[in-house]
Amino acid sequence: MNQSALFTDFYELTMAQGYWKHGLDAPSVFDVFFRRQPFKGGFSVFAGVDPLLSALESLRFSQDDLAWMDQQGCFEPKFLDYLANFRFSGDVYAIAEGELIFPQEPLVRIHANLIEAQIIEGLVLNTINFQSLIATKGARVAMAARNTGVMEFGLRRAQGQDGALSATRAAYIGGAVATSNASAAKELGIPALGTMAHSWVMAFPSELQAFEAYAALYPDATTLLIDTYDTLASGLPNAIAVGKRIMAEGRRFGVRLDSGDIDYLSRRVREGLDAAGLTGASIVVSNELDEEIIDRLMSDAAPVNVWGVGTNLVTGGDEASFTGVYKLAAVGRNGVLEPTMKFSDNPEKATNPGVKELYRLYDESGSAVADVIALSGETIKPGALATFYHPSLDTRRFSFAPCGDIRSMLGAVMRRGKRLAEPAPLHELQKRRIESMKAFDHTFLRFLNPHLYKVSISEGLRALKLQFVERYRNP
Repeated sequence: MNQSALFTDFYELTMAQGYWKHGLDAPSVFDVFFRRQPFKGGFSVFAGVDPLLSALESLRFSQDDLAWMDQQGCFEPKFLDYLANFRFSGDVYAIAEGELIFPQEPLVRIHANLIEAQIIEGLVLNTINFQSLIATKGARVAMAARNTGVMEFGLRRAQGQDGALSATRAAYIGGAVATSNASAAKELGIPALGTMAHSWVMAFPSELQAFEAYAALYPDATTLLIDTYDTLASGLPNAIAVGKRIMAEGRRFGVRLDSGDIDYLSRRVREGLDAAGLTGASIVVSNELDEEIIDRLMSDAAPVNVWGVGTNLVTGGDEASFTGVYKLAAVGRNGVLEPTMKFSDNPEKATNPGVKELYRLYDESGSAVADVIALSGETIKPGALATFYHPSLDTRRFSFAPCGDIRSMLGAVMRRGKRLAEPAPLHELQKRRIESMKAFDHTFLRFLNPHLYKVSISEGLRALKLQFVERYRNP
């Protein structure tokens, strides 16, 4: 199915007609970057590239799209004829999905003529921003769970069908081990898991009958929801009665809590299961969990084996959006690609001009030290002492002689509108996220007051920015 090119902000279309009308459809370069870390954290996880590339390959204006545009009364017929054959034919460079990312650095670099680059802005940001937000949340939840399992349970609270699918994908990259979303599990090739709802228990004459019926249907993976009536007085004894038979047959068994004081109840349930000889039974918990709750429960040694996280994972919880933006970095004039720079009354909103590369510098132990944004063509030499500068052009700087790897972070993923590789399996992206996090000191990853990771600009980029400052200070 084609991706509608009408999935864009209306002003992109009016600007596109202006470029077309005035002969300004010149080569251009746009950067995607973000301005601050979500969740007051020290890192984010990059996600959304593969879905974006698939959408760009199939981007079209349908006849219905063009008919609607015609009805708006502000588009010329010849411009609509031009859009009838619209295709994205540009080049895309991107950081690999699953990598840790930081503010100001280029995540995606788009090389395309202005009309194409302008029309895709909304699609690019919609895809990258949401999936990076949820992948970051997923990583935080997985960190809090300390290698116990996290199941993504958020379908019914996600923002629509598209949001549910995208959230499941991103949550898995971030660290979820399975999803309750059957459609997403099928499409994405990830495990589907689930237990039962309270309605199952209430549909039977008694709780015990409900448990027995479920165990008979799914004897190899029985997890019973025990808080429908009374967790400790009813649910737990009935579950133990069923669980003894299941575990005596060498099968897996567990119980789930979905309400109440999880700390208190999980301990009482664990005591009851162990006293009944069901020491191998697992405890699954849900109920509006997030990384802070899970982290506290884990720190207090609550006996929980699996976490079902829904609303706060697939929506971002208390962080509504990722702050990614899409800015022009260079444009063709008189046959030359000239750098451009946006100024602002807020210095942190000024952009970095020109075609840029991103390098990650490591020390001899393999730990990430800093990310450096440099102009295309600049090199960072191993072992050579260099000075790097704060992106805001203030006095902050640091000197470093790279003594470990120097990784180029932006790689070509699309040429002339065609992706260069098939989508990677999600388990590979999750593995990349795990390996990426290992390279960062724990102080950058902690939840409370994380250490600020250095993102700097090179000598050449700093000089170019200063040139722009002087030019516009004295026009």
